[in-house]
Amino acid sequence: MTIDLTAIPSVVWWLLAVVVGYLLGAINPAALVSRAFGVDLQSVGSGNPGATNVARALGPRWAVLVGFLDILKGFIPAAAFGILVGQTAGQIAGLAAVVGHITSPYLRGRGGKGVATTLGAILGVQPLLAIPVLAAFGIGVAIWHRVGIGAVVGALALIAAGVIGWATGWTDTADMWFAIVLGVLVLSRHAGNIRRALRGG
Repeated sequence: MTIDLTAIPSVVWWLLAVVVGYLLGAINPAALVSRAFGVDLQSVGSGNPGATNVARALGPRWAVLVGFLDILKGFIPAAAFGILVGQTAGQIAGLAAVVGHITSPYLRGRGGKGVATTLGAILGVQPLLAIPVLAAFGIGVAIWHRVGIGAVVGALALIAAGVIGWATGWTDTADMWFAIVLGVLVLSRHAGNIRRALRGG
């Protein structure tokens, strides 16, 4: 007996995308790597379980590994559901992965800032959006010498790219809202950086 996958309602696939994306996104490589070395990231730097804090605690090599894994956990569910089910399911899975990363139940609701996982979700669904984001991130870091500010500039660029892409016709409405929601999620996690930047700190 075979199961006709096309007969399964879209809402079932979307719910599955939420669950898979969230649980995969909630896995925190920064916490796992730091624990392997006996380091508590909460007591280091910003206390954030992300690649930037891993760089402070363990060095850049391990931070690159953590960043790569964070990108993968956004990319894999977004790309897989996008290819196997469709664009909407891919976007839902990517968004769920980012939410899982920043509200990880494995870390009692704590999580990272969502930057790398957001990049992975973008690459999995609409890679063209990654170009202005990476460019803006690089410019932001070059000017302010702070990864957090670079992330804020990148998030603003993502929102702008989503709107401009929709207005000019090279992306659709779903891509626009996908970009806006992801951008807002990243900005919300960097509220402290924004306040310090506005105060000139």
